[in-house]
Amino acid sequence: MSFQPLLPTSGLAGWRFLQNTMTRQTEAYEASPPIQRATDYFKENIANIKTASDLVSDRRLLEVALGAFGLSDDIGNKYFIEKVLSEGTSVDGSLANKLADKSYAAFADAFRFDTNPQTAIPGFAEEIVNLFEQRAFEVAVGEQNETFRFGLNLERELPDIAAKDSTNNSKWFAVMGNSALREVFQTAFGLPDEFGQVGIDQQLEVFKETAFRRFGTDDLTDFASPEKLEELTQLYFLQDQIKQSASLGSGSIALSLLQSAPSLYGN
Repeated sequence: MSFQPLLPTSGLAGWRFLQNTMTRQTEAYEASPPIQRATDYFKENIANIKTASDLVSDRRLLEVALGAFGLSDDIGNKYFIEKVLSEGTSVDGSLANKLADKSYAAFADAFRFDTNPQTAIPGFAEEIVNLFEQRAFEVAVGEQNETFRFGLNLERELPDIAAKDSTNNSKWFAVMGNSALREVFQTAFGLPDEFGQVGIDQQLEVFKETAFRRFGTDDLTDFASPEKLEELTQLYFLQDQIKQSASLGSGSIALSLLQSAPSLYGN
C-alpha cells in the first residue's frame, strides 16, 4: 500500500496540523517506493531525451514530466502533448501560448524542445523532480481532502503569479483562469457557483472590489505576503466550513465560525 498523508481532521484544525507536520510528511512521501522509483528513473534517463517525440515515447518519464506541471490527466494524449512540446513558446502562435491553461506554456518552456532542449542541463532533472514531488504530494492530500489540496496549491502558485512583471488586472485574470486558485478566491469571497457565468470583465471588478473590502487592497501582489496569504487561506477554510454547514442546515455553526474570526471580516 502506498504512503498516504496523515490528515486526522478537516477545516482549520486539520490544515494547521498539516502545516505543522508538512516537513515530516513530505519527506516520508518522497521516500515511499512508488515515488522513489519514479524519480530515480527520471534522474537516470532524462538526459538521453532530445526531442518531444522521445519524451512522449517513454511513459515513465512522461508521467513525471506531466506531473511536475499538474498535467497528469494528459498522459494518454500523446499527440497533443508532443505538439505542445515541439512548438514550444518562442512563437506567439504556438499551441502552448494559445491555451488558456498556462500550465502547458510553463511545461513547454521548461523543456524548450523548440529551441534549446534543457534535458541534459545540470540541475534540470532535480528541478523537475522537485516540482513532481510537490505536486504528487498535493494530489495525495487531495484524495483525502480537496480543500487542503487547494490550500497547498494557493501557497505554491499565488506568489509566482504575484511576482510576474504584468499589470494587476493581468494577474487577476491569471488567477481567474486557474481553476484551483479561482475556487479558493471565489469561496473565500463568498461568491456563488453561478458567478462564473457572468461576463469576465464584470467578474474581474467583483473580485477586485471584494478583495479591497475584505483585505483593504485589490493589488494581487499584496496577497503574496505571508500575512495576507495566511489571512486568505484562513478565510477560505472558514467560508468552506460555512458552506458545508449551510448545506446541512446548520446556521448556528456558520454563525459561530464567523464570530470566531472577526479580524478577517473587517467592516
